[in-house]
Amino acid sequence: MPSTHTERAYLDYNASAPLRPEARVAAIAAMDALGNPSSIHAEGRAARAIVEQARRTIAELAGVAPRAVVFTSGATEAANLVLTPSLGAPGRAAPLARLILGAGEHPCVLQGHRFTPQATTLAPLAADGRIDLEALAELIDAADGPPMLALQGANNETGVIQPVAEAAALVHARGGVLVCDAVQLAGRADLSLAALGADFLILSAHKLGGPKGVGALIAARSEVSFGAPLLRGGGQERGARAGTENVAAIAGFGAAARVADADRIAEAARLGALRDRLAEAVKQSATDAEFFGAASPRLANTLCFAVPGLEAATLVIALDLAGVAVSSGSACSSGKVGRSHVLEAMGVAPDLAGGAIRLSLGWASGEADADRFAEVFAQVVAGLRRRRAITLACDVNLGRSERLSS
Repeated sequence: MPSTHTERAYLDYNASAPLRPEARVAAIAAMDALGNPSSIHAEGRAARAIVEQARRTIAELAGVAPRAVVFTSGATEAANLVLTPSLGAPGRAAPLARLILGAGEHPCVLQGHRFTPQATTLAPLAADGRIDLEALAELIDAADGPPMLALQGANNETGVIQPVAEAAALVHARGGVLVCDAVQLAGRADLSLAALGADFLILSAHKLGGPKGVGALIAARSEVSFGAPLLRGGGQERGARAGTENVAAIAGFGAAARVADADRIAEAARLGALRDRLAEAVKQSATDAEFFGAASPRLANTLCFAVPGLEAATLVIALDLAGVAVSSGSACSSGKVGRSHVLEAMGVAPDLAGGAIRLSLGWASGEADADRFAEVFAQVVAGLRRRRAITLACDVNLGRSERLSS
């Protein structure tokens, strides 16, 4: 029987969060700013003030000076900008020798760097989804110079929180640099660079309720050179990124970041309770469901699981048709539903990994979403299992008939 609900339940915040009202108000107001932020007249200074206010807000999240924040078009551009062997800092003359990537990193990090393949190494994950620190230490020791490590703060698929501070200590002991993709941490955890031990943070506005198309690269120190800029021109963003700033999107980013950080502790408790309700709903409808990353510290908003025998694509489409939006792994692969490289790195069996789906919650999620999912998921799993049983029975009968006819 189809669901009696008419509204959809959106459970894909790790892919993109709905725009927060505060961000919408700030962005719309900024659209009326007439001047170019680089102009020195009153209109230009007004536009510049909007950009700099947002820069101060983002800097406060990380506990750094505003000059250490570079606005970009998103996390992908930030990754491409900072993941370069020519990254310069006071006291470093030689290029970084090697890039070490956590095996579960987002594709924008795995593919969006400027190191050669020969200078790139993957650091393995343990079965619990966290980076293997012993293996990482060996890779760092084997590097023929100061290495760069790119490590997520929290995985976008499983929600597993990585030991960034411990990894940073290993890298810094060799004079290296740690770049933290903090996209999923923003608004959900402390982003202080001092606490994380990271040298750089990568952020994306739309993951925390800001506009799409804007992000930031944050440095622990502002005296950093990123080598040849990706975009050359007028020298905006202290020469790191040319092009007139997207004032409206930046304003929305700042507003969303301010609200998300102010609410993050209370939200973690609220969303953790909702996530547990979702997990119980999964268990009630599929007692054989496997949950990934549940034994590790993880984000309160994320639940990743698979039901043996059910393909992820089939589940995602069936849930979508019934009014529930979820995803399979990362949403950044041109809409593809493929097997997760994260689960593969965790040693999950291919058949099981092929059925993994992710539920992720956020600022507008509520009990109605959990109830909607519970009802729809039960219907979908029951229907798919009936269909699978019929298909298997038909295959058995067909095989029997072929044997008899021969």
